[in-house]
Amino acid sequence: MPQETSRTKGQSAVRQTPGAPQQLSVGQVATLGASVWRELTFGLPLAVWNLRRWHRIAEQIPDPTLRADALDALRTKRGFAVGAGLFTILPRRRSSALLEILVALETIIDYLDNVSERHPDVANGKQLHQALVDAVDLSREPHRDYYRLHPASDDGGYLHRLVATCRAGCSQLPSYPAVMPLLVREARRKEVLTLNHDTDPERRDAALRAWAAAEFPDGVDDLAWWEITGAASSSLLSHALLALAVDRNVDQRAVDAVTGAFWPWTDLATTLLDSFIDWHADAASGAHAYLDHYNDPARAIARIRASVAHASSRALQAPRGRRHAVIVGAMAALFLSAPAAAAPSLAPAARAIATDAGALARLLVPVLGVWRMLAHQRS
Repeated sequence: MPQETSRTKGQSAVRQTPGAPQQLSVGQVATLGASVWRELTFGLPLAVWNLRRWHRIAEQIPDPTLRADALDALRTKRGFAVGAGLFTILPRRRSSALLEILVALETIIDYLDNVSERHPDVANGKQLHQALVDAVDLSREPHRDYYRLHPASDDGGYLHRLVATCRAGCSQLPSYPAVMPLLVREARRKEVLTLNHDTDPERRDAALRAWAAAEFPDGVDDLAWWEITGAASSSLLSHALLALAVDRNVDQRAVDAVTGAFWPWTDLATTLLDSFIDWHADAASGAHAYLDHYNDPARAIARIRASVAHASSRALQAPRGRRHAVIVGAMAALFLSAPAAAAPSLAPAARAIATDAGALARLLVPVLGVWRMLAHQRS
């Protein structure tokens, strides 16, 4: 495992960034209440309905390996799609089209992650991920053969149906033309996910380092190469841009403000938190773990705390900052409420990370813990 550190200058700069308020204001409480109400009465029920729909379709996939990959993604990565649905709290009005896109797009990402991991060839991964670009690029006709380089191909039209759902929904969003170029860029960058599946650590890291240098020749803030690839792996910015497109007359200033709120720190925080809760499982399986790139566990935890604090601060500076703060707080709490975070070896670090994420995240951790328990009991 590589034992490298990111540049000290960058880490110091992040630590100096104020995070979310440590006490909730009346306005934040009101925003949280309104967000929870919309999520419980609209976002969550509709997200669950959509996931059940895709589950029924996935059960009909003819090829057994593709069917297994689709069903596994819907089962084990369900939280990502449900979390994506939370972005429906950002627009002023409810949007069923937005919710459908968010769930379908995240389902594509999670499904392709499984499929490309089963056959970890870079060319195959790039071909598969053309589906993700097609899902958001309305200026071109969708590809017909995403599985051209994959051993299995008969998915019964599952992937094309997901792509078509995204495209149909995007065409209904009033300001979609304003965000489409960035969404296409983000979709193309998701090919970095395929590089993570290389089973040779040295070859994998060399490929990721080369990808970061080619995609970001001037670097990104003071992020190390693995932090750049980790941030690029996240889909939070894409979700936020889709939510912005629900509004009418969105201008470039609003697009830039939302982009700045999520890239790169909030996207990075998501990837590091995901690696945090999978730390032990990844170590046991030998899977690529982003946190292993730091020179010791203490430095890795410090970097998570710094990125979460930075994400919380950036959220409040975005348009409708309180709603964005709810997104970031809920994102942090969703990871920190996972059973793995309660393990004796991780629990102290999880509490420290929650502190840096702010009062909202600390409030939501036990709430989402109960939600996880009830959801598990219902399943």
